[in-house]
Amino acid sequence: MTADALTPHTRTIIVTGGAGGVGKALVGRLLDAGHTVVTCDIDEPGLKELAAEHAGRPLDVHLRDVSSHEDCDAFMDDVIAAHPEVDGLVNNAGLYLGQPVWEYDDATIENVIAVNVKGPVWLSRRFADHLLPAKRRGAIVNLASVAGEVGSSDALYGTVKAGVIGLTKSNAMNFAPYIRVNVVSPGLIVNTAIADRIPDYRYAEYKRQEQLDGDIRPEYVADVCVYLLSDASRTLTGALLRADNGCYPR
Repeated sequence: MTADALTPHTRTIIVTGGAGGVGKALVGRLLDAGHTVVTCDIDEPGLKELAAEHAGRPLDVHLRDVSSHEDCDAFMDDVIAAHPEVDGLVNNAGLYLGQPVWEYDDATIENVIAVNVKGPVWLSRRFADHLLPAKRRGAIVNLASVAGEVGSSDALYGTVKAGVIGLTKSNAMNFAPYIRVNVVSPGLIVNTAIADRIPDYRYAEYKRQEQLDGDIRPEYVADVCVYLLSDASRTLTGALLRADNGCYPR
């Protein structure tokens, strides 16, 4: 996608979880399009590697934990102070542990909910608080999963990703007409921490269900995110776009 394909309203874009997987691919795609990117992650070595890879480009990296309300507020304080023109947000950071629900202790349950749901709630609220009073246009893209639509062997992950889909639809109504809010629902993305955790039998089941050949790579999902940030998707809000090779037709 060319730089011209991105609307002028998304000059500066926040991407959470930018140190790896879809987030890292999306950072690269957006920088290639000539835009400023602000990213956060808990992976300090990964952030340093990302910054080195894109040295000299308009990339601002922050070591922050989206499961922490305090960190989310501090991150948004920094972003708004340094980049008041910010008008794009991608809630990409996520946590998948691949466990049945009875193996979770209470602290881990709270952490998974915080990373996958509370973080996007807190960040979306601050983002909207920044844009809506001035009636500024913007776009939010959330990352869900097929697990949020059809369930998962990790019941908690399926639950939180269903929550992300619900959050998207509600915020699309609440933030209209100025901020468009959409969600991407990927299938099994190769070369990610989540793919590495999925049991072999589940991996085989995902691949069996896919109708298109070839793997789903992080950069392919990033391309869908770029589309939803762009003016090419100007009529879409509250929409769910699948990046799943036709997995689990529904």
